[in-house]
Amino acid sequence: MTTEDPLRQQLARFIDFGEAHVTSDAAFAELELSLQGKRARGLPHSPWELLEHMRITQHDILDFCVNPKYEEVDWPKDYWPNAAAPPAADSWAKSVAEFRKDREALRQLATDSRIDLYAKIPHGDGQTCLRELILAQDHLSYHTGQLVLVRQALGAWPAK
Repeated sequence: MTTEDPLRQQLARFIDFGEAHVTSDAAFAELELSLQGKRARGLPHSPWELLEHMRITQHDILDFCVNPKYEEVDWPKDYWPNAAAPPAADSWAKSVAEFRKDREALRQLATDSRIDLYAKIPHGDGQTCLRELILAQDHLSYHTGQLVLVRQALGAWPAK
C-alpha cells in the first residue's frame, strides 16, 4: 500500500473528519476559564475533564501503536484528570496543542506505507494499527459529542 491508497487516505481524514460530526478543533475552541472546570447540571464531566480524557486516551493509543516498550496504564483511573478544573490558566491551550500533535502523529501513522495496518502489534494481544486508528476516531467522536453537549448546557455553544 502507498500513501495514495484509498484506505490510508480515508484513515488520515477519519482521524478527525468533520464530514458527519463536529471536529475536535471546533469543540476545543476557546472557552472561558471559568467554564473549563464547570460541570453542567446533570452531566458527569466538565469540559476540562473531557478534553484531558480525550488527550490522554489518544496519546495512549498512539503510544501503544509505536512504542515497543509500551506500558499499559490503569483503566479508568489513569485516563481521566484528577480534578474537574484545569490546574493553570494556560492548561486548556497546552492540552489542545498536545492533542493536535498526537492527532497529527496518528495521521502520519495512517499514511506511512512502511506500516502494515493489518499486522498484529508485537507487544499487543492481537490488535492491529488499523484497529487502533479506528478506535481512536471512534473514541474521539463519542467524547467530542459529549463536549459539545456540555458546552451547550453551559451556554458556551456554538463555540466562538
